[in-house]
Amino acid sequence: MISKIQRRIKIKTRIRGRISGTAERPRMSVFRSNKQIYVQFIDDSVGKTLCATSSKGITEGKKSEIAAKVGEAAAKLALEAGITTVVFDRNGYLFHGRVKSLADGARKGGLKF
Repeated sequence: MISKIQRRIKIKTRIRGRISGTAERPRMSVFRSNKQIYVQFIDDSVGKTLCATSSKGITEGKKSEIAAKVGEAAAKLALEAGITTVVFDRNGYLFHGRVKSLADGARKGGLKF
């Protein structure tokens, strides 16, 4: 039997085969743990993280509300770094719940993907 983590990694490798980030349009990678959610903007052509943010320090609200706040903060950080359009990498997670809230928050903050 395949575990939940092995299934996610299999989906992740399939997604990463199709998408990659460039300097003009970096990859917005999402990692979701049980308590926190993390976002990185990655330029895959040089293998460098351009900027990153997480939900550490945000305690007000439910997990999906916190994810939306992190999405808005990530969009603000990206716009300050000169990033306007991104490729969204859900990292093997379903586009539902916290991942969707983060994406909606990033769109609300001004990112295009």
